[in-house]
Amino acid sequence: MKKVLVTGAFGQLGTELRLLTEGRPDFIFTDIRPDGQVRKLDICDRRAVDRMLTEENIGAIVNCAAYTNVNAAESETDLCHFINATGPGVLARAALRHDAALVHISTEYVFDGRKASGYRETDRRHPLSAYGRSKRDGEDAVRNSGCRGLIIRTSWLYSPFGNNFVKTMLRLGAERPEVGVVCDQVGSPTYARDLAKTILALLPRIGHRHGEIYHFTNDGVCSWADFAATIMREAGLPCHVKPITTAEYPSPAVRPAHSTMSKAKIVRDFGLQLRPWQESLKDCLKRL
Repeated sequence: MKKVLVTGAFGQLGTELRLLTEGRPDFIFTDIRPDGQVRKLDICDRRAVDRMLTEENIGAIVNCAAYTNVNAAESETDLCHFINATGPGVLARAALRHDAALVHISTEYVFDGRKASGYRETDRRHPLSAYGRSKRDGEDAVRNSGCRGLIIRTSWLYSPFGNNFVKTMLRLGAERPEVGVVCDQVGSPTYARDLAKTILALLPRIGHRHGEIYHFTNDGVCSWADFAATIMREAGLPCHVKPITTAEYPSPAVRPAHSTMSKAKIVRDFGLQLRPWQESLKDCLKRL
C-alpha cells in the first residue's frame, strides 16, 4: 500500500493533519525533532529522504516543514533558505525519482503587496523579505524538479497549536485593556484545519499536475486590526484594539501591505467551497 509522508509534523498544519488522519496506517509523520509518534527526518538530507521513501513505500509527500519566523529570517538568512528552499528541492527530486507526488506549502510573502486586488497564481513574484525570497526559491526548486504535485500558497495561518496571531491576541487581550494592531496590512486569515482538510481532499486528485500553483485561504479580507477586534469580540474579551500604522510598529522584515490572493483557480479546478474567515475563527476559538 502506497503511503503519504508528512513533514513538519509538529507545526500548525502538520498537527492538524495528524489529528485528521489519526489511526490511519497509510500516513507517516516526520519532523526534525522526533517523539514516540513522529519519526525523525531532515528534509535537507538526500540519503535520509530516499531511504524513507523506499522503506515506507511512499506515494505522496506533503511538505509542511518550514522556517516561519519572518523577523528572525533577516538575520538567519542561510538557515531560512536551507529549510525553505534547499529542503523542498531535495524532497521534489526524491519524489521524481520514486514517482511520488508532492504537495508543497508556500506563502503570500512571495508577493510585494503592491497589488490592491487579489493576486493570481500567475502574477509576478517580488518578495520583500528574506523569508519571502526563501519561499520563492522553494517554489522554483519544486517546479524545476519536474515532479508531480501541487504548490499551495496560503496566508495568515492560525490554529490552536504553536505560535500564531490568534493565540497572541487572546493572551494580550486577557492581560491588557488595550492593544495596538496594524491596520494598513490587509489579507485573508487561514484556519489550519481548513487547509489540512483541503490537502487531504486534493491528494487523490493530483493526477498529472506538475508543480501546479494554487492559492488557498478562508474567504474574505480584513486588516490585522479587524482580525484582532473580531478575535476579542468572539472570545468575550473587553480589550480595545487600537488601529496603528506599519510605521508605528517597525519590524526587521518588510511585510506586504496587500496580500490577498484570488482562490478562483482552486475553486474552479477542484469545486471547493471556501468558508468565511469569521466562521472558521469561531470554530478555532471553541477548541482553545
